[in-house]
Amino acid sequence: MAEEIIPPVKQSAPASNAGAGKKILIVEDDKDILFIFKTKFTGEGFSVVIAQDGEEGANVAEKEKPDLILADILLPKMDGLAMAEKIKKSNNTAKIIFLTNMKDTEYINNIKKSGEFDYLIKSDLRIEDIVDKVKIKLGLK
Repeated sequence: MAEEIIPPVKQSAPASNAGAGKKILIVEDDKDILFIFKTKFTGEGFSVVIAQDGEEGANVAEKEKPDLILADILLPKMDGLAMAEKIKKSNNTAKIIFLTNMKDTEYINNIKKSGEFDYLIKSDLRIEDIVDKVKIKLGLK
């Protein structure tokens, strides 16, 4: 009597694994926005670490070595630009995208002058647009 051969069960992949292997640090003091971003990026397959102020963001970046940092500009303890400069001085090679609702031309001009950082106006975009920008910046799209 021949044994019945049972085909192997196929593992289903996550809905999207485009971010697999990439770590993102999200630095945001608004807990609701932080939760939404963390949930979305985790669902997209990214490893996500978080911080709620600029000082914590710099410390987490040093410890975790993320591939990309999404950071608000207006943060408690240390603003986003100061945090980014501190991170860059520590030879961290993470790409940085600033997220802000500010349309303050002085801050935006400082970001543009540096040539190292990108920025997005949160109120102008859907979360899917932010995810797309991150994927492009990391060479995943």
